[in-house]
Amino acid sequence: MLTPIRPDEEALTRGIMANKRDYYEILGVGKTASDDEIKKAYRKKAMKYHPDKGGSKEDEERFKEANESYQILSDAQKRKQYDQFGHNGPYGAGNGPSGNGGNGQYGGFNTGGFNVNMDDLGGFGDIFDTFFGGGGGRSSRSRRGADIQAEMRITFEEAVFGVEKDFSLLKMNGCDKCKGNGAEPGSGEKKCPTCQGRGQVQTEQHTIFGTFAQAAVCPECHGKGKVPEKKCTKCHGEGRLKEQVTIKVRIPAGIDHGQTIKVSGKGEAGEYGTPAGDLYLIVRVAADNRFLRDGYNIHSETEISFPEAALGTTVEVGTIDGKVKLKVPAGTQSGKVFKLSDRGVPHLNGKNRGDHLVSVIVKTPTKLSHKQKQLLEEFSKEKIWF
Repeated sequence: MLTPIRPDEEALTRGIMANKRDYYEILGVGKTASDDEIKKAYRKKAMKYHPDKGGSKEDEERFKEANESYQILSDAQKRKQYDQFGHNGPYGAGNGPSGNGGNGQYGGFNTGGFNVNMDDLGGFGDIFDTFFGGGGGRSSRSRRGADIQAEMRITFEEAVFGVEKDFSLLKMNGCDKCKGNGAEPGSGEKKCPTCQGRGQVQTEQHTIFGTFAQAAVCPECHGKGKVPEKKCTKCHGEGRLKEQVTIKVRIPAGIDHGQTIKVSGKGEAGEYGTPAGDLYLIVRVAADNRFLRDGYNIHSETEISFPEAALGTTVEVGTIDGKVKLKVPAGTQSGKVFKLSDRGVPHLNGKNRGDHLVSVIVKTPTKLSHKQKQLLEEFSKEKIWF
């Protein structure tokens, strides 16, 4: 069971955090340093103080400091929080940068003589992640490109019957030259100089709760243990680059305004050949002044004259399938609705269709001749419509 931090413990933790060295100072860069400058500075420090070189205890501590600094400053969100709140973090020391390893994963921790592997905690691992900022191990193993949300505009008719359309967007796309691995075609690979081929860098975090050992994914080789001998000249070793791409999208018949289509694997390309995210297209259906959609039914209006309403008639009405003949019986009142079965919108991913509902509007004449008025006055005396 996790015990909340008491006020005196929190104060002690804040004191520990206040004494930590500045991350920018550790890497030897300024606060306006670019991501590339931070990466180069970290690599230089890691190569100099890596424990495998058999250095002193002081060198080992400097390596840990450099790794912790890089894990925070290489993550845009964590760097922003650190710039704003320092080591304490926005919600106190427990959520500060020192409690996590960025994209690292817990190798385990010990406190008071017992060891716990975070992967053995099952669902409780997520709770520890919340308190100590871990979970990078799980996310690094399943890292993929970001999802994209965009809008796609189609016509009323395309929404009813479905359509296949080309959709263009600017996004991070996998490099076609190196096939996403970041290596210049024809060049080989070599052991990563930062992690010495292990794919991970080891660190320890000392807190009032005990010592936490972390195995962070190597920022240089991204867990592969190898790096290209020569970086791809097109994507500069990133395995992806921003490009304008065209994607063929199938819009199913019956889709409605505001619904979303998921196009799997068409989001941002993942880093270094990892899977791409998904593309979510919000469908915007243009209005059609002839029709009004209500679920799977379509509504429209047609006008007839007073004599036609009284005597009956046959009129042509427009539907989404084209013009059809509608028989209007004698004595039809204005506003009467007639149903044209199976002339509406197809059910999404189904075989049935809705109906087309036609409202008949009886036009009242606004300009009458003297003779027409006399005839209507005679007609009105009969009161045959009551």
